[in-house]
Amino acid sequence: FFSRTPFCERGRAMRFLRQAMTGLFLAALTAALLVWAGALVRDAVQERLADSPRGRPAQERVFAVNIVEAQPDTIQPVLQAFGQVQSRRTLEIRASAAGTVVEVAENFVEGGLVKAGEVLARIDPAQAEAALRSAEADLLDAEAEVRDADRALLLAKDDLTATRGQADLQEKALQRQLDLQNRGVGSASAVETAELAVAQASANVLSSRQALANAEARIDLAKTALSRAQIARDEAERDLNDTVIRAGFDGALSAVNVVEGGLVSQNEAMATVVDPMQLEVSFRVSTEQFARLLDENGALRPAPANVVLDVAGGNIERPATLTRASAAVAEGQSGRQLFARIDDPRGLKPGDFVRVETMEPALENVVRLPATSVDALPTVLVMGEDDRLTAMPVTLLRRQGDTVLVRGDGLAGQRVVAERTPLLGTGIKVRALGQPEAPPEMIELSEERRAALVAYVDANTRMPAAAKERIKAELQEKTVSKETVDRLESR
Repeated sequence: FFSRTPFCERGRAMRFLRQAMTGLFLAALTAALLVWAGALVRDAVQERLADSPRGRPAQERVFAVNIVEAQPDTIQPVLQAFGQVQSRRTLEIRASAAGTVVEVAENFVEGGLVKAGEVLARIDPAQAEAALRSAEADLLDAEAEVRDADRALLLAKDDLTATRGQADLQEKALQRQLDLQNRGVGSASAVETAELAVAQASANVLSSRQALANAEARIDLAKTALSRAQIARDEAERDLNDTVIRAGFDGALSAVNVVEGGLVSQNEAMATVVDPMQLEVSFRVSTEQFARLLDENGALRPAPANVVLDVAGGNIERPATLTRASAAVAEGQSGRQLFARIDDPRGLKPGDFVRVETMEPALENVVRLPATSVDALPTVLVMGEDDRLTAMPVTLLRRQGDTVLVRGDGLAGQRVVAERTPLLGTGIKVRALGQPEAPPEMIELSEERRAALVAYVDANTRMPAAAKERIKAELQEKTVSKETVDRLESR
């Protein structure tokens, strides 16, 4: 073909062939560059993806829980309630007389300590003293009247005796005249005169008896007047004594409302004496709790108690003893009101709000567990042999603060979950806190595999230097954790 074509045609064909080969070379070079760029992008993407952990195969999650071993025992429950301290011996000091307060004792103040019979205040006694003097004068008059009546009685008795003697003489004179008349010697006029004298003597005797009766009546009236005068004198003396205000017993004063020079009315409250050593606490419990404090006869047991006053820096605890229960339930109230005598009231004051812990009868074969281990059913979660949880029903007997007292069949010796969470339930696998974990699986690495892992760690630019040193030190050991190796190789 070339031999038949002219020279220009051959030159044109050679130029076309050269240009075609050049274009083919450039196209191949471009394709090679594109392939090389794609490889670079792929390597960069793979390295980027290798910095994030890849998804691992799904594994069962094992929860760490606190375990309490159920140990049955005989436990005495403690009933907790809140109440108020009050005094078992309180006396209101009131003014028995009206008037001006002329004297006030130095310790007649709020919180002052007083002794039995101590003078606390005095009210102006002028009016009471005048009334006492008048009553004493009336008493002297009454006593004088009694003496006069006694003397009049003696005179009346003597007069009656004399009158009766005269009557006897007149009777004898009459008998003589009658005897003379019977013998025919006397006269009728003499007999009549004698009879008149006897009649007059009888009248005199009657008058003397009347005078004696009047004298006796006068004595009775005088004695009655004397008694009334004595009563009036005693009342006036008592009114005078009432002007002196005294303490009824040893104690402390509260609600003091008196000043020297002030006016007080009769029966006005001046203060209150409280015995600080005779204290008790009043508290309220439910009817169910009250029933647990009764003995077999239905009477309240004198159970021991503990009174606790919460104060900053420590609590004040004092022993007490249950003494009685309220006779009736007040209107609008519920439950039962109990009273406990405080044996040692030091540090406590009437009005303190305290916590009362009363000992109930002991319960046998019960288990004390944390309150968070029991749900509302009530059930507890126990840890089985394969470390999986199983629900076990129990009987809730008491709640004791953060703990509960329960009883259940087969509960003895079981490992109970102390804190229940919504993530825990029947069939969940758990691990008890405080127990050693299973040792990790260790493997031996070949030199090539070890070098590849070390190289990967060195090439990783996103791994912290401290982590690199730690992993490289681990890879230099004779045996390496299989978990570490799998984690590195998965990247």
